[in-house]
Amino acid sequence: MDKEKENTQKKVVTPDEILQAALKLFAKQGYFNTSLTDIKDAVGIKTTAGIYQHFKNKQTIASALYGNILDSLSISIDDIRRRNRKASEQLREIVDLLFKLTDEAPEVMQFLMLIKVTEFLPEEKPLLDTPPFIKIKKIFQNGIRDGEIRALDPLLAYTYFFGIISYTLKMVLTGDLDKGADSYQAQAWLAAWSTVVKK
Repeated sequence: MDKEKENTQKKVVTPDEILQAALKLFAKQGYFNTSLTDIKDAVGIKTTAGIYQHFKNKQTIASALYGNILDSLSISIDDIRRRNRKASEQLREIVDLLFKLTDEAPEVMQFLMLIKVTEFLPEEKPLLDTPPFIKIKKIFQNGIRDGEIRALDPLLAYTYFFGIISYTLKMVLTGDLDKGADSYQAQAWLAAWSTVVKK
């Protein structure tokens, strides 16, 4: 028993373990209702000193999380853009990715879509001004230029299209829609694409 106690005290946690635990807690109970003590308990260490070895405070944990999520998304969008030439193909794969993430990594999508990050990370850029979303807006610009998407303001095209996609995903994440995201993917894609496609 003493040895078990000793192991808990001496457990060394990695930054990734802290970030994963924080992500789950932020998604479940919100940023403001999560304390460093909650995070410490979730990673299974005796004191918050193990967290302070890697992060200055809860805000730096949230900032690292946000940065990691946006970086991963940005890399995925780069891959999608390399693989597909047409705007419709690129957007289709991005929608596939977002619906897949909603089913397989709901905490990531909650952090991205439901939590108002600017309330506790006021220095961060608004979501639309982050690299992955700048790249998505570029897809709309290219689609308009190539005649695949009708001649709209690119930001308006983005709004029409992702209004449908993001609202569907938010309803899945909040439980307002009772099935998994993939059940609604085909319908959401058709509805969203029909708002921007050049007919």
